[in-house]
Amino acid sequence: MRRLSSVDVNFDEQLNSLLAFETVNDAALIHTVDQIIHDVRTHGNAHVLKLTQQFDQHPAQTFAELELTQAALKAAFEGLDPTVRTALELAAARIRSFHTAQKQDGWQYTDELGNVLGQKVTPLDRVGIYVPGGKASYPSSVLMNAIPAQVAGVTEIIMVVPAPKGDLNELVLAAAYLSGVHRVLTIGGAQAVAALAYGTETIPKVDKITGPGNRYVAVAKRAVFGQVGIDMIAGPSEILVYAEGQNNPDWLAMDLLSQAEHDEIAQSIFVTTDASLLEQVAASVEKLLPTLPRVEIARTSTNDRGALILVKDRTEALALINRVAPEHLELCVDDPDSLLPEIRHAGAIFMGRHTPEAIGDYCAGPNHVLPTSGTARFSSPLGVYDFQKRSSIIHCSPTGSQSLAQAADILAQQEGLDAHARSARYRVGGQS
Repeated sequence: MRRLSSVDVNFDEQLNSLLAFETVNDAALIHTVDQIIHDVRTHGNAHVLKLTQQFDQHPAQTFAELELTQAALKAAFEGLDPTVRTALELAAARIRSFHTAQKQDGWQYTDELGNVLGQKVTPLDRVGIYVPGGKASYPSSVLMNAIPAQVAGVTEIIMVVPAPKGDLNELVLAAAYLSGVHRVLTIGGAQAVAALAYGTETIPKVDKITGPGNRYVAVAKRAVFGQVGIDMIAGPSEILVYAEGQNNPDWLAMDLLSQAEHDEIAQSIFVTTDASLLEQVAASVEKLLPTLPRVEIARTSTNDRGALILVKDRTEALALINRVAPEHLELCVDDPDSLLPEIRHAGAIFMGRHTPEAIGDYCAGPNHVLPTSGTARFSSPLGVYDFQKRSSIIHCSPTGSQSLAQAADILAQQEGLDAHARSARYRVGGQS
């Protein structure tokens, strides 16, 4: 992993280079995805099946073979090793409990003129959740996407997940069953996003698509935004670990590697005020890296996008954290609560030395679908609120209408909108 220091004369340039990464602005990729979306809209099921056979080497000969039955999902759940099933149920229960606390109800109040004002909160009718199925399978992503939708009251949850060569991950299917997913289709890539956004002969159009995927999925989600809602454009996974004081360097190193093993373009950044600790962590990374089954992926990630950064003090560390706006932030310090007020930008904050990011990925309860690539500056974790929409309620009393209509009449005239002004004026004393 490269080493950086805030005292280097070119530190800002080095940091900008480290953080610079763009996955969705490749012109050739955009053209390819646009063509896929067009072909799916034109040819429906047939083209989705063709691309699934081509890209995933799926053995299905008919589109119907790509959809799984509820019986298959139930069988996968019941067939789990009891220990695994218990862990999955624990995670699901904790995720459901946390997200139930997020659920918003409508509200109203009556103002001094007798007008009733408020919001009506309504769940979305139908959502599509995308679950990755390439380099690794993620049952946790099923729980994190489907359970908030279920808690919100979404009527129909449709899950798409790639099944390379037709291989299915039983734990993913079990998670779908446990989460209350209504339909599961073994399709992926831009073609799956297009099918969810525009519908096919057998896949109904959804209202929103959530869940992470590869570059093709990210570009496709951006392309269909407006036709449907999306949660975010997800980039590669990332972590920033800030440590000071007495720490176990192996713990810190493994936390960094836990993100590096996701993907070659994942990013792991370590920040400290302690030069000795930095070198200890560097040594631990080199020691532990070869022990990972996904060693080559993690090695490429740490070499290409990882960094060990030495800063002068906490003030610099906090400024750096907010500049990076990391997806995952670990505060491995004695008093993490003292730092929290100064953290403005982070997707999820893991407090103290006994809170590894991995717990958040699976079973802490909060959602692991988080803003990446600095978008924590303006985005939030996936939640129940992403599967609800709000409608304003305005109910004028006769007295309130008289009073407000006069102001609306004046303002509409100032904007040159005569019909608006007259519409309001007609309510004043029954004028026409």
